[in-house]
Amino acid sequence: MNKIIIIFAVSIVITTIFAIPAVTDQFADSASRKKIHFTQTITSSPDPGIGHGGEQLAIILSPNEGTLYDGSLTYTASEPVQIIVLHEIAKDQARGQPTWTVDGETVYALTSIDSGKNSGAIEFTGAALALHSENAQPFTVTASVDGWIRGQPTEVIMQKFEIPKEETTLKLSRANVPATIPMHLGFYENKTVHYIITDTNDQSHADLITEKQGWKVELAPPLSKTPKEALGTVYMFTDGIEGDGIQGFQHEVFSHTPAQLDQYSALQSVIQVSWKIGQNPEIFDSVEAIKEAEEGKRITLEETDVVINAPQIIWPEGQMLVKENKTLSDDTPYGGGQIIDINQENMTVTFVAHRGWGPDGSTVYYIVTDATPSGPAEMMGVTYTPTSASLITSPAAVELFQFRDGIKGSGPVGFQPGIAAAAPGDENYSPMWRIFMISWNDPENASVLETKADIDAFQKEGLITVSLATPMNSDHIVNCPFIDPFQQLNATSNNG
Repeated sequence: MNKIIIIFAVSIVITTIFAIPAVTDQFADSASRKKIHFTQTITSSPDPGIGHGGEQLAIILSPNEGTLYDGSLTYTASEPVQIIVLHEIAKDQARGQPTWTVDGETVYALTSIDSGKNSGAIEFTGAALALHSENAQPFTVTASVDGWIRGQPTEVIMQKFEIPKEETTLKLSRANVPATIPMHLGFYENKTVHYIITDTNDQSHADLITEKQGWKVELAPPLSKTPKEALGTVYMFTDGIEGDGIQGFQHEVFSHTPAQLDQYSALQSVIQVSWKIGQNPEIFDSVEAIKEAEEGKRITLEETDVVINAPQIIWPEGQMLVKENKTLSDDTPYGGGQIIDINQENMTVTFVAHRGWGPDGSTVYYIVTDATPSGPAEMMGVTYTPTSASLITSPAAVELFQFRDGIKGSGPVGFQPGIAAAAPGDENYSPMWRIFMISWNDPENASVLETKADIDAFQKEGLITVSLATPMNSDHIVNCPFIDPFQQLNATSNNG
């Protein structure tokens, strides 16, 4: 690969873009460090830099003499933006490199990263951090930062940067496609919820629900090991008044919705409700009504070992985010929502299905419904579910490997698609994913990995580093059901 060699004086560089020599102990110990982590939504304003008239800038970490920031940034903007990192230098050290200044006296070396996308993630080190647009109209951005503040090193180090002229890009066909999924109607505290069912740990329920909704429910045996902290409760009726519930009777009743932040989970433990002989059935639309009927010895409640993955799409207090741009392409970014249409009349919801690889290199598609912590959830536009954090060490969750650098592609942070440790049909398949990040030790020599065996081999050879993702210094779990987006939805099914 042809390269341009540029040498100039800076105190720091972006670690994910450039390779630099080891920093001296004086650099590492130069000052105390202070932890920072936050998520905020910012509206840009006119760029005050000289020569940047008519452009917009959203400052995330402002410059301050002697201050150095390092950490990770995850962002979703209303339009494609460039990442700007400023490096504090002396005025006479500019030496023709790109700079940014407001008054011509205080000068910063400028690093600009243009991914051509409106969302992404990056690790950074610099004296300031911002997002930039050459358009004159303001843009908005939701940014999550997890990092440190520390003092400026006392010496300026000469660094050698190798900037590749070209970047290898992996283009997969149909990287993002629509997936239309049937919705069901349920109850919560006398009001309705709309939800989908994608997975269960029980084969008989998988068959029953698949037939009921005319859309395949995947078997996920590891969900049997879901800790109680990560489970909600759904009441399923086995008799009584006939209706469109899962077993042909009234609609299911839920214990929580996403509005109960510390209690809601898409994973639901099934309790079966049966009417006692001689009782007059009625419709229950709340857990309280069910409990009262049980105390009155009118019904029987039977706890089961069945767990279903039933993410709620609409609930009394809100709904999942719908993308503004509903046109899908291979370059559609992850940010801004995972849903392109909610059709309450037809009782369907259409998700973006993302293409990836199964453990053996086979093509898989998955949707994203909820996640923890809040930063990635907000970036992807899905429900934030803190209860999922209890799955971080649970066998109910499985490893999903995403790429932090290397070959550009349609993955969630702009590099190649991810690789799952299991796929539907495997004994260890689960929709709950424990995210690991892969970094190339020499990104310029990265190649495309397609299988779990590739990951193991390259890690053993020391070519890649695999680490547990901890955005915002938090446990990271994502609900990504693997689905077949091309299956024919049975129009005769009735879930409403």
